[in-house]
Amino acid sequence: MKYVVALATALVLNACANLMMKAGMNKVEQAGGLLQDGLPAAVRTVLLSPVLMAGLICFGLNAAFYMFALQSPTLKISLAYPVMVGGGYAIIATVAYLLLNERMTPGQWVGVGLILAGVILIAARTSAQAA
Repeated sequence: MKYVVALATALVLNACANLMMKAGMNKVEQAGGLLQDGLPAAVRTVLLSPVLMAGLICFGLNAAFYMFALQSPTLKISLAYPVMVGGGYAIIATVAYLLLNERMTPGQWVGVGLILAGVILIAARTSAQAA
């Protein structure tokens, strides 16, 4: 159970990291772009941006929780990775729609649903094989 909780935590942290990076970079883009003044200025911009730094911290924590989950003797990467990628995509698409004003077509929402259905099928088949 602790490995499933770790995987779920990694999933949420990964989605949060991506969303924070997008929100932070929207502000950077409005100021002229990340690399407009060279690499040292870009590093300074990232280090001085609370949103970008929080995103980087979330990425680091995501990696730690994901590695912890992967040490499980029963949690297969053939399940863990689709949960991370597919679940993360669904979370990011939904939150970006709700909070970042990104628009998606009905076809794109169907795609999100199909991705989630695929992850559920993978999880169900993996659970059935483990039993």
